[in-house]
Amino acid sequence: MRVALFATCLVDTMVPQVAHATATLLQRLGHEVVVPPGQSCCGQMHVNTGYRREAVPIVANHVRAFAGALSSGVEAVVVPSGSCVASIHHQQAAVARRAGEHGLADEAEALAARTYELSQFLVDVLGVTDVGAYYPHRVTHHPTCHSLRMLRVGDRPLQLLRAVRGLELVELPGAESCCGFGGTFAVKNADTSTAMLTDKMANVLATSAEVCTAGDASCLMHIGGGLSRLRSGTRTVHLAEILASTEESVTPQQGTRPSPSRPTTPTASA
Repeated sequence: MRVALFATCLVDTMVPQVAHATATLLQRLGHEVVVPPGQSCCGQMHVNTGYRREAVPIVANHVRAFAGALSSGVEAVVVPSGSCVASIHHQQAAVARRAGEHGLADEAEALAARTYELSQFLVDVLGVTDVGAYYPHRVTHHPTCHSLRMLRVGDRPLQLLRAVRGLELVELPGAESCCGFGGTFAVKNADTSTAMLTDKMANVLATSAEVCTAGDASCLMHIGGGLSRLRSGTRTVHLAEILASTEESVTPQQGTRPSPSRPTTPTASA
């Protein structure tokens, strides 16, 4: 299958290794991956902050970039971000139609129908859960709000993680609670966001996991920042990076399982 990768602006700017891991994984499964050069932001940040009209040209750029790929034989667009896919599915057409751009809205709907969050694509479209990954670590999974509530990805990420050789998957207490990021929410409501993050970190640390994973780089950036400030020894790794890992790609250092001393409960100052 020929697929297009939407890297997302946050991944491209902050954690480009996630886009690379997604492409590596899809290629290992036998698919051709193309990266449309005109892609940028999906417009989610603008819409969520109330700048709906300003989001219209951003939506138009996104549709133009990927419509071109679809017309050249691409069968699906794959995205390592539940929140961006939720925006593509639930916001783009509505924003365009509200601005009177009905042709753009129709194109956005057609593109959304062929756009998938990574775990959805693997499980629902390709019908695979064992992607041949190897990751010898104790891991807990945070289901992000948009993927959980808007995309309804359910346990698809867990199905994929359970099939990873060497991985010990531990259940995250209060898994469905928000981490407190919420885009600009973390900036505009910093105290509330920090309180929510504190609860999330306490639950992550209660699992004694080496790694907290998720399908959204934004949530991992928020959780990982808090955990690093605590010097907890627990790190955050995107789901795509775990699934792209193989026995050949794991270094001896990555394969060890240190048990550092760590605080059992994060402080509110995190």
